[in-house]
Amino acid sequence: MNTETSDIKAIEQVVATVERTQRAKDVEGFLALFHHDALWTTGHGKVLLGLDAIAEFTRAVLPAASWDGEVTYEAVHTQFLRPDVAAVKVRQVYHSAEGDAEGAPLYVMTKHDDGRWLLHAGQNTAVHVEQGQGPSDGSP
Repeated sequence: MNTETSDIKAIEQVVATVERTQRAKDVEGFLALFHHDALWTTGHGKVLLGLDAIAEFTRAVLPAASWDGEVTYEAVHTQFLRPDVAAVKVRQVYHSAEGDAEGAPLYVMTKHDDGRWLLHAGQNTAVHVEQGQGPSDGSP
């Protein structure tokens, strides 16, 4: 297995851990995925600078979060900007009895000396779907 393939698998594992920790409302497991000086923008546009701010927000919000159904995360595209920096497009779907709601996060991940990939920057964006159509870009 070449380095890029193993790095993609490691990045996909981070995304899978985001899913697992969100479902389990595992605050500490989620926070362990972040670089100490990460920049994170929530789906509602709240900007969080640094792990302390991300931790404060996550500890206040995640345990009380509620959704009917489940949430899934999938890394749909990984673009290496450098061997140790990757932009990762994620498909996030909240499945519920009322229907699915989608998010389209972009994660910038960095690889550290110990080989771990961490979330260094993130921007979550809601996908707005018009009735009878696919995502707002016109695709099915």
